[in-house]
Amino acid sequence: MKILIADDDAIMRALSLSGLTRLGYQVEVATNGDEAWAALQQPQAPELAILDWQMPGMTGIEICRKLRERRDCAYVYVILLTGKHTLKDLVAGMEAGADDYMTKPFKPAELTARVRSGQRVLDLQRELLAAQAQLRVLANHDSLTSLWNRRMILARLQEELARTRRESNSVGAILLDIDHFKRINDALGHAQGDEVLLQVAKRLTKTIRPYDSVGRYGGEEFLIVAAHCNMAETFKLAERVRSTLCSAPVQSSGGPIEVTASFGVSATTVGEELDPKTLIDAADRALYRAKESGRNRVEWFFPERYCAIELR
Repeated sequence: MKILIADDDAIMRALSLSGLTRLGYQVEVATNGDEAWAALQQPQAPELAILDWQMPGMTGIEICRKLRERRDCAYVYVILLTGKHTLKDLVAGMEAGADDYMTKPFKPAELTARVRSGQRVLDLQRELLAAQAQLRVLANHDSLTSLWNRRMILARLQEELARTRRESNSVGAILLDIDHFKRINDALGHAQGDEVLLQVAKRLTKTIRPYDSVGRYGGEEFLIVAAHCNMAETFKLAERVRSTLCSAPVQSSGGPIEVTASFGVSATTVGEELDPKTLIDAADRALYRAKESGRNRVEWFFPERYCAIELR
């Protein structure tokens, strides 16, 4: 952990620096408040700051207040160091945003104890932030494939449709369904079926463009949002994905499994305003036709007209 010591008293700086360095901390030193504030603005700023209340430039209290005004930066644990001893001073320091308060002169053991207390708080905060990040991932991603879940892939489609209206562009939707997936589950078991879903998800991610989005729409069905694509371009992308999926068997723990999928494609035209449901319904109709026509194929559908395209 990196610690900042800000004090205009050379003896106090040396005492703090010596003790904390022996404990294995990385220590940065500032001789006035302005240097301290500059150090706390750096990308790899100290996580804990020991600030003298009164020093040239910004005071420790002023730095505390400015730190607590920030909303987009990592939290800095502050120990306020001062010769003031009254309860009124203690309250003023804590209300300014200090986490702890130490009066001069202090003993090295006290400094060690307070720094370690601050480290425990910071460690706990890191654990909580990591847990929050994991919860966000779980809320937005499918637990098996790690793709966007149904809610989020629909949100991505909604965003692309809004962008399309602003930029007078097009967007495509591709619904794909793994062919005869029930047979895989029935013959090999659900564990093997999960392996197939996971490998299909990986192939989809590798095949689509970086600015496209793919999510698990439900069961063995996936939705790809093809950004800036008209119908022909969306069809071409779907055909490339179809070809990739069936190019080689999925290597599962139970041996190789041949996998194909049926695709339904739809897309907006420039200037057309569609909601996600209309676009997906059109793709779903095309997907149904692909299954009825033999599977392992791509077909497409405009809301106002239907056209089937034979694969070449």
